[in-house]
Amino acid sequence: MVMTTELRQAIELLQLTNYELKTFIEKEAEENPLIELVESYDDRSYSGQSNYNYSQDEEVDPLDFISNSEPSLYDHLLNQVNMLQISDNKRTILRFLVLNLNESGYLTMTNSEISQFLDVSEDRIEHARKTLLTLDPLGSGAVDVSESLLVQAKEKYPEDELLHTAIQYDLENIANRKWGVVAERLHISQNDVAHLLSKIQTLQPKPALNFSTRNTNYVTPDIVVQWDEEKDTFQVILNNYYVPDVQFNSEYAVNLRQSTELKSYVSEQYKKFNWLRQSIEQRRNTILNIMEVVLRKQRQFFKEGFRGLKPLTLQDVATEIDMHESTVSRATANKIVETPNGTFELRQLFSTGIKSNSGTITSQTKVKELLQEIVQNEDKTKPLSDQKIADKLKEMHEIAISRRTVAKYRDELNIPSSTRRKELLPT
Repeated sequence: MVMTTELRQAIELLQLTNYELKTFIEKEAEENPLIELVESYDDRSYSGQSNYNYSQDEEVDPLDFISNSEPSLYDHLLNQVNMLQISDNKRTILRFLVLNLNESGYLTMTNSEISQFLDVSEDRIEHARKTLLTLDPLGSGAVDVSESLLVQAKEKYPEDELLHTAIQYDLENIANRKWGVVAERLHISQNDVAHLLSKIQTLQPKPALNFSTRNTNYVTPDIVVQWDEEKDTFQVILNNYYVPDVQFNSEYAVNLRQSTELKSYVSEQYKKFNWLRQSIEQRRNTILNIMEVVLRKQRQFFKEGFRGLKPLTLQDVATEIDMHESTVSRATANKIVETPNGTFELRQLFSTGIKSNSGTITSQTKVKELLQEIVQNEDKTKPLSDQKIADKLKEMHEIAISRRTVAKYRDELNIPSSTRRKELLPT
């Protein structure tokens, strides 16, 4: 079966986000003089980013226009560098070091590399780096986490030599929960190790954590789900705020028709115009039809969040709206949906199911939520193994999954193993 150019383009249109659709329409208008674009601000449109709700009737507050952006790590450090009573040469080195910190606040370049780049001695670079370590936030410019924590510990606990030694020589054993090894090496009890650990936990392994190192990226939703209190139901809005309305430029067409040579050209361009309008409308209807099914099937999700998510596949939706699964797959790809519980990728609302002992079907997403809840409530001094988590799911929620499945879900949730989750609490 040969796919026509129009059909292929119509399929591609389904996959586009609203912003990509806007770009596509503008490109088509540049190539087709019969297409006239008019900004669309109808009732079906919505303007917003992430969880910000737009209302034309809402009173404008001048305070909304005041910048609330936090200073970046680089700005914060450079301001301090500029205030130091130091030579211009050292200030130049310090500025270079600051601008080459990574997102965590660590210096990834070696003194040797910086020396070659700036054509200054490694001693002068190391001297500048030591100064950087003392600026706020403490530990910025360290080459690794051990050095950063040691700088912080010496400032916060200057008299605790044991703590300094533990950070300098046993940080890896502490990170790996090898309490016995640490106790033996330092000739102290495990209770003393617990006290050291509690102090280390007051330090910041990533000096730049409270500072931004890049601009905030805002997400403009393609679909918005809002709660309608009057109708006691959810409402779906396709965010066409940025998508211009495609209209026919009749005045231009009349001028072109007066030329006999251009009649075939006008006919061809009109055909493209007509196809574009139909494809946009078909895309809109397809997405809304899909969302109607999703709203009906996932009503609990829109009320409770992922705990209320039910099993739902692309094939389930395709059957409901009498379309092929591949069409539903394309229409849901790359789409962002804003809900009362947050903003997500539309595909996150689809999940396969796991059959419980009682015969009910629970979504994989909900199982992961329950798994995460079990881990959060476990005894941190005796964390649960994967098999014990599986036993808990069966006992508490009648969900039977294997130990390997628990391990798989745990990895997907970035939850460490029981060994890595173990904590030592001082008595």
